[in-house]
Amino acid sequence: MPKYQRMPLLFVGHGSPMNALAQNSYAKMLHDLGQRIPKPKVILVVSAHWVTSRTWVTHMARPKTIHDFYGFPQELFAVQYPAPGSPQTAELIKSMIQQPAIKIDDGEWGLDHGTWAVLKHIYPNADIPVVQMSLASDASPSEHFKIGQELSSLRDSGVLIVGSGNIVHNLRQISWQEDAPVHDWAAEFDQMIKVQLEKRDFDFILNKAPLTATGKLSVPTAEHYLPLHYILGASDTKDDLHFEFEQIQNASISMRCLSFGMAASR
Repeated sequence: MPKYQRMPLLFVGHGSPMNALAQNSYAKMLHDLGQRIPKPKVILVVSAHWVTSRTWVTHMARPKTIHDFYGFPQELFAVQYPAPGSPQTAELIKSMIQQPAIKIDDGEWGLDHGTWAVLKHIYPNADIPVVQMSLASDASPSEHFKIGQELSSLRDSGVLIVGSGNIVHNLRQISWQEDAPVHDWAAEFDQMIKVQLEKRDFDFILNKAPLTATGKLSVPTAEHYLPLHYILGASDTKDDLHFEFEQIQNASISMRCLSFGMAASR
């Protein structure tokens, strides 16, 4: 069995699907991450855009590229991310996690834009196998966190675990100008989560932050916030925390990206 360096963890704010085509500071940051991370054997992505009644993992050898949006330019719909899948990794995850029982998906889903719009910049050659995990709609914050804890051992087997969502994600308050003035409540919540991450107060992040006044505006629905829970669960106290990117786009979408267990950028 080959030995792998313990892999870091990433939480990536993915924002608009148009970021897949962007050539800006955000895209450069993702590209640079791909140069800094030890090459993974497999990438496991927990995406905000696959919400199901149970927890599922993609099991197909060739996952399809899903364009799960509308109203965007044809250029975006033409993007394909033909990374292979990893049925073996999906089966390993199913065997590792007994409660809740993990379901295997052989064709219903694939790679949605929470996955490919990010990986397109980090690994543009699409040559690393990718498995996607869904968010169970009926699970509690602590249950999502616990799955992350159980996934943690994969880090020692060459698996890069990525959570793809947004700490602040309010489409009702969005501006279609990317550089629009940021809502005060969005900036406040984003900074509050940063402080609590630095304190490692995960209980506050999971259970209390969304109930604050700014939290109710920043997390009106949970799906973009929940991928962070998996990354927190898979982390340990030895992991250095780094904020890889700090920006709010479109007035109400936090693009904050962070890593655990990765060397600081030079």
